[in-house]
Amino acid sequence: MEPLANRIRPRDLTEFAGQKHLVGEGKPLRLAIEQGHVFSFLLWGPPGTGKTTLARIYANAIHAEFFELSAVSAGKDDIRKLVDNGAPRLMPRVLFLDGIHRFNKAQQDFLLPYVESGALVLVGATTENPSFEVISPLLSRLRVFVLEELSDEDISAIIDRTGEKLDKEAREWLIEMANGDARQTLTMIENTSRLYDKVTLETLKETLQSKFLRYDKKGEEHYNVISAFIKSMRASRADAALY
Repeated sequence: MEPLANRIRPRDLTEFAGQKHLVGEGKPLRLAIEQGHVFSFLLWGPPGTGKTTLARIYANAIHAEFFELSAVSAGKDDIRKLVDNGAPRLMPRVLFLDGIHRFNKAQQDFLLPYVESGALVLVGATTENPSFEVISPLLSRLRVFVLEELSDEDISAIIDRTGEKLDKEAREWLIEMANGDARQTLTMIENTSRLYDKVTLETLKETLQSKFLRYDKKGEEHYNVISAFIKSMRASRADAALY
């Protein structure tokens, strides 16, 4: 079954929640989308804040072919296939490269001529500071947009899009647990609805008990866990920090 996050993914900015500093009225990314500007850019922000969705909305707005690759598993050959496939170019080709910071210097260098010539419209996504993780020649050709953690109101709006009727306690608990991450919110709702007849505070907590804490020693989840730990300590949330 298609994941809930994909089923309710916003198709345009009227359905998108959050990032008002970028997609609010008169803001830069909204203007670029509305006016159909073709350019390469980088989306930098925490997990679950709308990077993939914004890339898809942008590609749709400029009537482009959309290709999505993960820098964890993709390489030069994958990019070469997109550009050198022999098909006539009737529309722009948008490459959404998730986790662009995972590309090494040589791989990032490989992108340069394609971005420079316009053969690819590159939309990169990263959770890491691009000043340290993206080479200067490539970074100079990208407009950088910084995404923020979603607010409680944004997460609440995303919960509404699922169609689940949560009572006040369950909604507040889920919003707090999500910590500004829409994907985590939707995953919790989806997992709970599959296990139980109804999504309530009790069933959400029961579902969380059996949820493994994502962690990889050398990957980005290592830093996500550190970030959650530090934020819990700063907020004097002893139980959360211990967890």
